[in-house]
Amino acid sequence: MNPLIWALLITSLATSTIITMSSNHWLIAWLGLELNTLSILPIMTKTPHPRATEATTKYFLIQAAAATLILCASTLNAWHTGQWSIINTPSTAATTLMTTAIMLKLGIAPAHLWYPEVLQGVSLTTALIITTWQKIAPLTLLYLTQNNINTHTLMTIGLTSALLGGWTGLNQTQTRKLMAFSSIAHMGWLMVAITLDPGLTTLTIMAYILMTLTMFTALNTTTSKTILDLGTAWSISPLLTTTTMISLMSLGGLPPLTGFMPKWLILKELAVTPLPLFSTMLLLSSLP
Repeated sequence: MNPLIWALLITSLATSTIITMSSNHWLIAWLGLELNTLSILPIMTKTPHPRATEATTKYFLIQAAAATLILCASTLNAWHTGQWSIINTPSTAATTLMTTAIMLKLGIAPAHLWYPEVLQGVSLTTALIITTWQKIAPLTLLYLTQNNINTHTLMTIGLTSALLGGWTGLNQTQTRKLMAFSSIAHMGWLMVAITLDPGLTTLTIMAYILMTLTMFTALNTTTSKTILDLGTAWSISPLLTTTTMISLMSLGGLPPLTGFMPKWLILKELAVTPLPLFSTMLLLSSLP
């Protein structure tokens, strides 16, 4: 790909997320999301392979459906309230559509089936962008609208995502699919965190992005496509393989590693709420 076109796509990708993050108007936020989707599509198809084309098509269809739901929700909200402010979204129908759209964009269960397949079809670098940078804009919208979304709905979605992501990832041998299910589980923890404390949510996002970046960098360096490849990488670079194993354990939330901190704080906040069964089930989701 021409370096000038590549630079334009990366700039457009960064700018679109910043537009959505800094907007208070539904149409501007929608415009940023659309620009974000259109910027990532050529990057996904950079490698001319049928799997990459299939993954790009799936990604485009899901993101287009989510963007349509957002536009529909914002129009309904403007019809009910007479304004396009993101913060002021009291309409139940608009809130429901918005929650569904964010679930689709983030790949949260039960709207997660497209996510592992898309990550499996693209390169490790593109998979890193999809699992980290591409989640910032939808999460910003969730931040802005969380006061209008039912808390129990968010917590139920979060628990479902954490359980499905954790337990479904057990029988995976492909590293990209494993990272996809890890991302689904972490998004579930984020959904729970956002109902408790926005500051805790920010900490969880930062820890997740840092751990995912470390893991993908290690996988990219060793060119490990499967779990078996990780085992054979020991003879090439023992230090890098050790770092990869520690990163995996941190991503799983094992103490005393970094990934344990946000989960511990979330469970600590849940301990003071009258939801002991919910806290227990969420804790069980992290066992895999």
